Amino acid sequence: MKTSVLGVHIDVVTRKEAMERLLGFLDGERNHTLFTPNPEFVLEAQKDWDFKDILNGGDLVIPDGIGIVLASKLNEVKIRERVAGCDLILSLFDAVKQDKRKVYLLGGKPGVAETAKTNMEARYPGLNIVGTHDGYFDAKEERAIIKEIRELEPDILLVGIGFPRQEKWIFKYKNKVPAKLTAGIGGSIDIMAGTVKRAPIVMRKIGLEWLWRLLLQPSRIARIYKLPLFIIKAVQNKNA
Repeated sequence: MKTSVLGVHIDVVTRKEAMERLLGFLDGERNHTLFTPNPEFVLEAQKDWDFKDILNGGDLVIPDGIGIVLASKLNEVKIRERVAGCDLILSLFDAVKQDKRKVYLLGGKPGVAETAKTNMEARYPGLNIVGTHDGYFDAKEERAIIKEIRELEPDILLVGIGFPRQEKWIFKYKNKVPAKLTAGIGGSIDIMAGTVKRAPIVMRKIGLEWLWRLLLQPSRIARIYKLPLFIIKAVQNKNA
């Protein structure tokens, strides 16, 4: 079941249900896509229709931001809970750590993905991260990255190069790489590497992770200003 927030179709799933979907993708025959929109994604999709179409074509589109959950309350079909992309991916790591599933990390500043690999393999013994690359690459490097991914044949390809770039990159290559699941994960690689700290669990549970990020990075204030705009647009376009 899906609901629509300003024309972006979001799956109405719990974290447990989302995990079941991901594990099902890994047993499938094709590459499936996971997108994790928050209010900023939805606002960007209002002016970038290609981005909106890509999001709406995702195999699983989860409500990563609390603003998405709140906006859905204006609809007949309401989202039951926030499903944070980072938490979902960490749960996936735990689920596949003994299954010989191969993972590739793409994103972050130089060296960050390698640190994330070290941390995650230590945290989830048995997890097999077969390759990494930072998110700063030109067209020539991009071809080399695709070549490496094809050679390594990861089951799970995690792309954290910022929206909408990561979603457009995934759409461009989803049928050209051998993965069973390709996910846009934003800054999760930085979290895995420890270069960015998660909010305390209690703040996450009550939907205040955005405030924690603002306290750590006051420069994000310009992005926080977009939340009221998002809510206003959602109210004006109820059931859009």
